[in-house]
Amino acid sequence: MRKDKKLILYDVLLVVLSLYLALLLRLDFRIPTEYMEFFKLSIIPAIIITIFFNKIFRLYDSIWKYASIEELMSIVYSITLSNVVILIYSYFINYKLLETRYIRFPYGVHIIFWLLCVVTLGGMRFRYRVVDEINSEKNCTKKKKRLLIIGAGDAAALLIKEIKRSNNLNYDIVGLIDDDSFKKGKMISGAKVIGGREKIKNICELKNVEEIILAIPSANVERKREIINICKDTNAKLKTLPGIYEIIDGKVSISKIRDVNIEDLLGREEVKLNSENINKYIKDKVILVTGGGGSIGSELCRQISKFKPKKLLILDIYENNAYDLQMELNFNHPELNKEVIIASIRDEKRLREVFEKYKPEVVFHAAAHKHVPLMENNPVEVIKNNIIGTYNVVKFSHEYDVKKFVQISTDKAVNPTNIMGASKRFCEIIIQAFDSISKTEYVAVRFGNVLGSNGSVIPLFKKQISRGGPVTVTHPEINRYFMTIPEAAQLVIQAGAMAKGGEIFVLDMGKPVKIVDLAKDLIRLSGYQPGVDIKIKYTGLRPGEKLYEELLMNEVALTSTEHDKIYVEKPEDNSIEFVEKSINEFRKIINEDNESIFNLVEKKVPTYRRKKQ
Repeated sequence: MRKDKKLILYDVLLVVLSLYLALLLRLDFRIPTEYMEFFKLSIIPAIIITIFFNKIFRLYDSIWKYASIEELMSIVYSITLSNVVILIYSYFINYKLLETRYIRFPYGVHIIFWLLCVVTLGGMRFRYRVVDEINSEKNCTKKKKRLLIIGAGDAAALLIKEIKRSNNLNYDIVGLIDDDSFKKGKMISGAKVIGGREKIKNICELKNVEEIILAIPSANVERKREIINICKDTNAKLKTLPGIYEIIDGKVSISKIRDVNIEDLLGREEVKLNSENINKYIKDKVILVTGGGGSIGSELCRQISKFKPKKLLILDIYENNAYDLQMELNFNHPELNKEVIIASIRDEKRLREVFEKYKPEVVFHAAAHKHVPLMENNPVEVIKNNIIGTYNVVKFSHEYDVKKFVQISTDKAVNPTNIMGASKRFCEIIIQAFDSISKTEYVAVRFGNVLGSNGSVIPLFKKQISRGGPVTVTHPEINRYFMTIPEAAQLVIQAGAMAKGGEIFVLDMGKPVKIVDLAKDLIRLSGYQPGVDIKIKYTGLRPGEKLYEELLMNEVALTSTEHDKIYVEKPEDNSIEFVEKSINEFRKIINEDNESIFNLVEKKVPTYRRKKQ
C-alpha cells in the first residue's frame, strides 16, 4: 500500500480513537447513551472534515523523515481548522435524540479532541523521522569526529540542526564556544555552551576535538582573526561559514562550510571604495581588461561589472580561463554587455583591430608573465610579452584616445634582482613616458603578492600538505607582502579613479609575512603539527629571488592620498625617445642569446642588479 494511503487509514483510526478518548476523559469514563449516539452520528463528518483539511495542508505529500517545525505547524493548523468546523457542525446541526432537548458535545470534548489529534496525528508522522535517525545511528559504521562549534547564535543553531539531520555530517558535537557570558551553560538543540574563547585550547585538549567550525559569519575580520589565531594552536582542523550572505533563507548548506584559509588569517577589513569617483570613469564606458582571464584580471572584471560599464572587453591569450569567467559573468551579471577576445598583446595587427573595432575608453593592463624563476630561464619571453606587449597596448591606447590607462605593476619592480621585476619596472617607464606626450592618463599600480593567485605559494603549500609533505620553503628568513585578490582589484580600480597621469600608486600591503610562518599556519589550519606531522624543507633561494621585497623606490618619498590604503610616488621624467629607442633594441635582440638580453635590460633599467648564479 502506498505511504499516503496508509497515512489516510491511520488518520481515520486516530480521529475515531481521539474523539472517543476525549469523550471518556471529559465525562469521567462514563459516557451517557445520548452522547454515545451523538458520537456515532458525528464520527463520519469528523473523519471527512479532518482528511479534507489534511489534504489542504498537504500532510499526505510531505517526506516525513525530513520533517521540521514547518510540518509541525501544518499539522496544528489543519487540526485547528478541522475542530472549528466540527464544533460549528455540532452546534448548528443538532440531532433530536430525545423529545425534550437537543444534544451536542461539551466544549471540553473539543479541546481534548484537538490536543489528542495534535499528539496522535503529529506523533505518528514524526515517528518516521525518529526511526530514520535511529537507523542512521545504527548504520553509521564510521567513527564520529569530535566537533567544537565557535559561536552560539542563529548560524550555530542552524548548523547543529543540519548536522543532526544529515547523514553526511558525521560529527559528535562536544559543545559551543561564545564570549557572551549570558549564554554560558545554556543549551542549543542539546549542545551546551561551554564558555568563551579562553576555553578553546583547554576544551580541545580535554575532549580530543578533531574539528572546529567557526559559526560566526557576521563577525568582523579582526575578531575572526583573533579566534583563528587561538584555534590554530590546537590540533583540530578548522572550518568556517564564510559570510552571513551565504546563509540563504535560514538554511545552512554543507556546501557553505569550507576549510579556514590562510586568507582568513591574514585578511583585513573590507576595502571601502569611493563609488562616486569610480562611477565617473567606468559607468557607461567601454572597458578593456588585458589578461582578463588571469587571477587579477578576472577579479578586475568581476569588480568592474558592478559599476555597469557600457561594454566590458575581456582580452586573453588563454581561452579556458576567459571562457570560465564568461560563464561566471553570464550567471552573476546576465545584463552585462561583454565580449571575450582571444588575442595576444604581442600581435600588433590583431591588437590594432581590437582598438579600431571597440574604441575602449579605459584600459586595465594585467597581461604579463609573472613567475620569477621561469622567466630567469626564458628571458626572451619576458621581452616579447612584458615589455614589447605592454608597449603595444600603451601605444594603441595613445593612438585611439583612450581616456585612462592603468598598468598593473609589482613590488618586484623596485630595485629588481630578476628580469621579471626589471621588465615591470621598464613598463612603468613606458607609461610615464607616454603620459608626457599623450592626452591619455597613464598610471601604474604597484602591489605585492596576491593570496590564492595562479602560481602563488598558497596553492603549492596546500598540495604539498595534502600529499603529506614536506612543505618546501626557499629560505627561513624570506618574507613577502600579501593581500587578497578582491582587495588588490578594488584598490587598483580606486587608484584609477584618483589618477591624473604619470603616477605610480603604491598599495598599503600591511606588514610583510615570513613565508615559513605562512607555511606553519597553513599546516596547523589543516589539523597537523609543523615539523611533526608535516615537515618543512628549505630548498635555497631560486634564481633572481630576493629575501625581502620593497614597495617603493628608496630615493623617492611617498605621498598619502584621499584613500588610506593608497599612496603615490611623484612622476619621474622619462622621455618617449628613450622608450622608442629601447623598444627597437629589444626587438632586435630577441633572436640573440640570453646573456645579451640580460645585459641590455641592465642598461635600460638602472636599478636592476642581476644576481649571478
